[in-house]
Amino acid sequence: MTAIVDLLLDPFDYTFMTRALAATLIASTVCALLSCWLVLIGWSLMGDAVSHAVLPGVVLAYIFGMPFALGAIVFGFLAVGLIGAVRNPGRIKEDAAIGIVFTTLFALGLVLISVTPSQTDLNHIIFGNLLGVSRSDLIQIAVLGAVVALVLIAKRRDLTLYAFDPTHAYAIGLNPKLLGALLLGLLALTAVTALQVVGIVLVVAMLIIPGATAHLLTDRFHRMLLIAPAVAIISGVIGLYVSYYQDTSPGGMVVLTQGIVFAIVYLFSPAHGVVTAALRKARPVAEVANA
Repeated sequence: MTAIVDLLLDPFDYTFMTRALAATLIASTVCALLSCWLVLIGWSLMGDAVSHAVLPGVVLAYIFGMPFALGAIVFGFLAVGLIGAVRNPGRIKEDAAIGIVFTTLFALGLVLISVTPSQTDLNHIIFGNLLGVSRSDLIQIAVLGAVVALVLIAKRRDLTLYAFDPTHAYAIGLNPKLLGALLLGLLALTAVTALQVVGIVLVVAMLIIPGATAHLLTDRFHRMLLIAPAVAIISGVIGLYVSYYQDTSPGGMVVLTQGIVFAIVYLFSPAHGVVTAALRKARPVAEVANA
């Protein structure tokens, strides 16, 4: 028993692991909450685009000594505007416009990183630096995470109606365009929240996998809002422990754990699992054969 307790507590003898755990729990929870709406609306590709497109905004904010969140929001909305401008139903479809805009802005961010003199390694913006989270980083993550979570909770009814039926939302006096803009702003803020944990490259995984996993486990949205954060938190804790004892990338292991959980649910979900459905179909056949 003592050995198990030591196994669980040993990593947190180090301050950097305690901060890493706190940052992971906050970012995982916020990303998981937002992912429920992104999955329902079908904004997975948009989440990928915005999370990558904020990179130059974050770098420019660093250069000019401004908050990362400000640069991220500006470039998040710039990306959406550019996608709308490039999109041409007759020639350039939305998926192509998204791919063009987010890869171009992401490339701009990489170029800015390469030419920006800095005493710190800006590559952590791309790949994350979970074990290097400082006290000030943790405060920023906590503040941004709290802002996103509070707005999502306060506006959950309006956002849910927008996700399911924007026409009905408009009919009862809501502004679908404003709600969409609100989600995009929260998406940019969430990208910054998770940036320190997994980096820009893997943020999209944290924004999609928990919501997709929860969607396979329940058809009720209010349950999704509970299941998705639970999946993300459990995956985050397991991923951190495995990364510590196996000496692997902590951010990568957190996302890999989420992916493994999704794979298990995809195969064995009681209602929507592939293996479960196959077994359900095979049962009547077996009963007929034995009759």
